[in-house]
Amino acid sequence: MKKSVINEMTLSELNRSETELREEIFRLRFQHHTGQLASPIKLRTTRRNLARVKTRIRAFELGDVQTAAKES
Repeated sequence: MKKSVINEMTLSELNRSETELREEIFRLRFQHHTGQLASPIKLRTTRRNLARVKTRIRAFELGDVQTAAKES
């Protein structure tokens, strides 16, 4: 997920995306431990996407206009 896409999301879209990414990480971790994960890079990129989404949500919570302007 690109940073520009995350910056254009509303708070409700970000919350939905966070939930989906958490579920995806759970599934990927399960696949990793059972030896079925084809690409371990997918787990890393999903974790990073979750971090990006959580950072953007936190900026909304703080009302941090500078961060929102910088990221746009």
